[in-house]
Amino acid sequence: METSMNDLKNKADRANPEHKEGPVAATIEKYTSKLPSDVFLWAALGSMAISATLKIMRKDEEALFVGQWAPSFLLLGNYNKMVKLAGYESDK
Repeated sequence: METSMNDLKNKADRANPEHKEGPVAATIEKYTSKLPSDVFLWAALGSMAISATLKIMRKDEEALFVGQWAPSFLLLGNYNKMVKLAGYESDK
């Protein structure tokens, strides 16, 4: 078991020795780094407000659907902030 774990670790270490991002991640970071982080916060707050409105209107399924967008927007905002702090703009 330990040997197979070491083999797996060695293969993983050789897979990307320069620790470079792939073309998809680099393209996403190029565009998301241009967006202010507030966009994602406002999108999350907006989805919560729309969800609450739908709940008041007794459209429970739609309210749940829209309300579940908020964590995704917050996660994207976190990713956006990490890209900026990691210095994507300084590398290019």
